[in-house]
Amino acid sequence: AMGHNWVLLTNGTNKATFGSAAVTAKATDYIPQDMLDNVIANTKTIGGGEETTIVFDSPEKGYYDFICSFPGHYGVMQGSFTVKPR
Repeated sequence: AMGHNWVLLTNGTNKATFGSAAVTAKATDYIPQDMLDNVIANTKTIGGGEETTIVFDSPEKGYYDFICSFPGHYGVMQGSFTVKPR
């Protein structure tokens, strides 16, 4: 069935490359293990109507990309995560 996750990527990570690699990473919630250095934080994959929560240390101030890495989703399910100084 279809699922969704949220993956916060490091600066410079190519979303298409990451999303393409994620297709074969079902066993690890669509997080390619050879690209873990590109992941700041991520949720597990969840289905419709489910919820999840994560807690993580914020990266340095700046703009970061996030995607859903479920196969085929990164093209439209993506955005920018902004970290502002306190």
